Amino acid sequence: MSLFQLILVAIIQGVTEFLPISSSGHLILLPSLTGLQDQGLAIDVAVHVGTLGAVVLYFWPDVKSAAAGLPRALRGKTDTEQARLALGLIVSTIPTVILGAVLFQSGLSQSLRSMAVIGWTMLGFGLLLYWMDQKGPQTKEAKDWGLKDAAIMGLWQMLALIPGTSRSGITITGARHLGYTREEGARIAMLMSIPTILASGILLSIDVIKEADLRLAIDGAIAALFAFAAALLALSIMMRLLRSVSFTPYVIYRVVLGVILLIIAYS
Repeated sequence: MSLFQLILVAIIQGVTEFLPISSSGHLILLPSLTGLQDQGLAIDVAVHVGTLGAVVLYFWPDVKSAAAGLPRALRGKTDTEQARLALGLIVSTIPTVILGAVLFQSGLSQSLRSMAVIGWTMLGFGLLLYWMDQKGPQTKEAKDWGLKDAAIMGLWQMLALIPGTSRSGITITGARHLGYTREEGARIAMLMSIPTILASGILLSIDVIKEADLRLAIDGAIAALFAFAAALLALSIMMRLLRSVSFTPYVIYRVVLGVILLIIAYS
């Protein structure tokens, strides 16, 4: 893979991972629309590691708080804010891990990687985000996030296994439906991404380790570095904009791209 393609894949992954526009959908479309070779599992893992590093760094105080509460959460104790956050992240991740493992092992995940599927999910879930963002109340903050809301948002997150849905987009949709403010809903959604990305990275790494070599390791390191930088920049911009701007610009992008993909898919 050329250096240009490595950087292109990394930037696309980094920019789209935390914006509600679907990173997996864009990466699947890249070879179809450009004629470039598929980046493969190893680079997928590398760019996910890069974006994981970005979200951990950006939300480091929250990550440190969840890590401090993890021992108590694992013992079933939720008497501290840190333990409640840690347990909430665990609960919200379980549904996606289970369904993701089933789809991966059965091979069904490959059958969903089509332009038509991505077109419909871009369009449909984009409009759903708009509806929830406009109609949902803004009364809850991250401190109000309990196990019930964590479980509900975990079920919303399962939908992100369909390419084009957007993990961040669908969890933000769920957060807005539950009444969280835009900024706090996005914050929870980003924190939920940490164990989810980690779990998917571990799952994908099982196959990658078997074929790893020095050249692939170097390519992966380059991709991870650029994905980290792009994700950190995109995350910083989005979180700042949410203080004054709704999710409508992202919805418009999703709708336009979805319509274009459906026209191409069915023409």
